[in-house]
Amino acid sequence: MPIEIKNKDGVILETVLADTLAGAKLVGANLRKANLGGDNLFKADLSGANLCGANLSGANLSGANLSGANLYVAYLSGADLSEAKLIGADLKRAWLVGAKLYGVNFTNVNLEGVDLGIEGYKLVKEDLR
Repeated sequence: MPIEIKNKDGVILETVLADTLAGAKLVGANLRKANLGGDNLFKADLSGANLCGANLSGANLSGANLSGANLYVAYLSGADLSEAKLIGADLKRAWLVGAKLYGVNFTNVNLEGVDLGIEGYKLVKEDLR
């Protein structure tokens, strides 16, 4: 059964022939502004993917490989990123309010301006030393 990945305007960005995106190999995929909210991406390989402005709210990204991914201004509120690999990813200005971040590898990740849902607080370079 094909799964259509659409942007916020309903335009199909990618069609995946599967019942779930768990374990999917989407290396380097252009998923800019894709609506993946609530989707199961458990252990998916999204390394190098362009997820700029994507909606991943409530998505299961536990164990996923997002190394080198572009998550600039992505919506990850309530997403489960437990044990995800984010080495070298760009999360600048991403929204992580309520996200599960247990065991995430943040090595060389750009977290500038990330919103963690703490009233009046956003990460700046000085917080990341």
